Amino acid sequence: MDKFESMNGLVTGPAFRFADWPSDQVPRRAAGVYTIWRQEEFIYVGMSGRGAKAEDFVAGPGLQDEAKWLWTRLGSHASGRRSGDQFNVYICDRFVIPALSPDQMRGIGQGELLLDQMTKDFIRRHLSYRFVVYPSGAEALAAERDVRAGQSSAGRPYLNPL
Repeated sequence: MDKFESMNGLVTGPAFRFADWPSDQVPRRAAGVYTIWRQEEFIYVGMSGRGAKAEDFVAGPGLQDEAKWLWTRLGSHASGRRSGDQFNVYICDRFVIPALSPDQMRGIGQGELLLDQMTKDFIRRHLSYRFVVYPSGAEALAAERDVRAGQSSAGRPYLNPL
């Protein structure tokens, strides 16, 4: 797959709803780049598998089902948990918090509502993703950088442009 094809896949390839996570379409052991969308709005690009090499994608004995890289990153995003997940922090800060009512803010302050759950609900209700698998983490990292810089037909992502 050449650079144009992979970028095209991140913009016009099949879209998967976070509401349907987990997806059997996402390889359990792969380096890759993914784009995240709110309907037609390109909001984020990320990658996973930095430093991974082709030989890392072959599961050894007892490791056949061990998920790594792309699978675990998308799963982390689908969870809505903000701790350790910059994407989920962005979603909470830019989409969830600004839409809170005074009653919801009180509920959060009193521990009756959880921002992580509200973030998860937003992600599952409104967002979808596309992904492309790369043969190595280095190639995925370079592709992510290109997309963040606006080199795809979708332009720069709303939340994390370069």
